[in-house]
Amino acid sequence: MATNQAAIVEGHTQDPALLHHFATKEQQKNSASLGMWLFLAQEVMFFGGMFCAYLVYRYKFFGDFGSASQRLNIWYGAINTGVLLCSSLTVVLSVRAAQLNKRKALTGWLILTIVLGCAFLGIKGIEYHDKWVNHEVPGPTFEYHGTVPSHPDTAVDPHHAEIYFSLYFAMTGMHALHMIVGVGLFGCLAWWAWKGKYNSNYYTPIENSGLYWHFVDIIWIYLFPLLYLIDRKK
Repeated sequence: MATNQAAIVEGHTQDPALLHHFATKEQQKNSASLGMWLFLAQEVMFFGGMFCAYLVYRYKFFGDFGSASQRLNIWYGAINTGVLLCSSLTVVLSVRAAQLNKRKALTGWLILTIVLGCAFLGIKGIEYHDKWVNHEVPGPTFEYHGTVPSHPDTAVDPHHAEIYFSLYFAMTGMHALHMIVGVGLFGCLAWWAWKGKYNSNYYTPIENSGLYWHFVDIIWIYLFPLLYLIDRKK
């Protein structure tokens, strides 16, 4: 017992990255990974509630939702999808750079991830501005005039279209909030990476932050077809 305790104390002395309440680096990494997966599990339940609400109303007001969806700019959504896919690649490359002890490459990939995240948010801001100018933001100034795609002679109920845009802003807005958190997180990681905090022996924060970023990307992969691609004729 005394020998094991001495080994633990010696390990803590030799490895400053090992926190005092963990016996080994492996235990610390496994605990951090478990915590991140539990966090992502509750995030799945959080977004799952909004997805369920969307599907219920989509089924109930099928034609009206299809008409409202066509007011979205599909090219903005497609470009943002490509941007996020590229950002997932840069995150993977940053983890690999940390594993290879390439400090400059690690910092560069993290900064590029931040740039791509900001590009996504910028495009989303342009979309939101367009909705505001066209009075398609839910509230007292909301206006909508359109017809059901499958029945051109049937007018869309403005209240049903407002429900669609309420869900659109709720779902994409919450996703954008997660993006902002991720950009801030990677900003801190890039600073610490440049200071040499991460290397092949310790890169758990990079890895777990990458899991978070991939989750946010996957959420968008579901949002894009649900919000942008329903009832598209061309």
